[in-house]
Amino acid sequence: MSLTVQAKSTDGDRVGGGGAVRPSAAPREDVPGGASVMTMGVEEEFLLVDRRSRAPVGRGPRVIDAASRTLGPLVQPEFFTAQVEVCTSPTASPARLRTELARLRAEVVRAAAAEDCLLLASGTPVVPPEFPLSVTRDERYRRMALRFASVLGDHEQAVCGCHVHVGVGGRAEALEIANRMRPWLPALQALAANSPFARGKDTGYASWRAVEHARWPTVGPAPVLDEAGYERLADALVRSGAILDRRMIYWYARPSEHVPTLEIRVADVNAPIDTVVLLALLVRGLAATVRTEAAEGVPAPAPECARLREAHRRAAAYGLDGDGLDPVSGACLPAWDLVARLRERAAPGLAAADDLPRVDALLDGVRSEGYGAARQRAAHRRRGRLSDVVDSLAEAVTAA
Repeated sequence: MSLTVQAKSTDGDRVGGGGAVRPSAAPREDVPGGASVMTMGVEEEFLLVDRRSRAPVGRGPRVIDAASRTLGPLVQPEFFTAQVEVCTSPTASPARLRTELARLRAEVVRAAAAEDCLLLASGTPVVPPEFPLSVTRDERYRRMALRFASVLGDHEQAVCGCHVHVGVGGRAEALEIANRMRPWLPALQALAANSPFARGKDTGYASWRAVEHARWPTVGPAPVLDEAGYERLADALVRSGAILDRRMIYWYARPSEHVPTLEIRVADVNAPIDTVVLLALLVRGLAATVRTEAAEGVPAPAPECARLREAHRRAAAYGLDGDGLDPVSGACLPAWDLVARLRERAAPGLAAADDLPRVDALLDGVRSEGYGAARQRAAHRRRGRLSDVVDSLAEAVTAA
């Protein structure tokens, strides 16, 4: 089965980002053993920080120009010039996904080093910028900055996420899957929380990126929609001026406007590659599970909107430290219990792709080594230096 890589345009699909490199019109791929599983792809947004000050610096254009000589359209600009994004090619293979993530990161790290920069995998800058951040020279970004100046304010919110795409049969299927995935995304968000520090201080949150990103319109849980409802709402949002265009629909789960994928947008960027692979596999496993249930006519869960938002708030605030909220039952449970429930919920889809052993091993790794926010705080506790946090993140971004 042929898959194509579609280059992102520089006008982007979202805050600080372009359209993903996504599966072609064929959303599934044959794997050894004769199984046909959903393809997946990952977008990672990184910060560029000065090697000495560890503060964000606007050297992205030069870094991207150098890295693109090898990576081509797989490396892209972001909203601020202190950011850079990489996008994997679509694949059904976890091993190929991991290999490509490592290659993309290594090339950008080399290009950053030539500009005296470190590549940082954190949802927010650990050390505040020494100078105001600059918006990338792109017409659409500039229009966004002007129209939504009140959103940006004095925050200069260079936030970095990790977005997972899965190949689907079209927009109707993407929306059906998104509707059914809603209750499980807070657990995924908690697992991926990796931005406790911002502007030189511990925010008290596990994912401060979630707070900063929510300043933009439409960021939050996706509404329950069919295809006709999506078209009406998307048109109304643009027509009213609430958003600039459809690419500013920033729901936690959204269908692509261009190709048949569903994009999950709740995760902070993470330094360990294995964490990224884990997130991608959980998303794909969950999507495959609920897709089968939809085909079998199993009723979709219907969590209350307020309860779902509270589950996401707790995920951002506490990460895996403390209690989260089951948005369906309303029960307060340890975050790790909710992750275990997510794993069980995704188990049929994981098993169909032979991903269960890998996911269990990766979850064990997070348990033993700590998740992102905890690792950042541990690095800070050793000597009380933010520079140690930055250096640990920069080192982990290319670790095997």
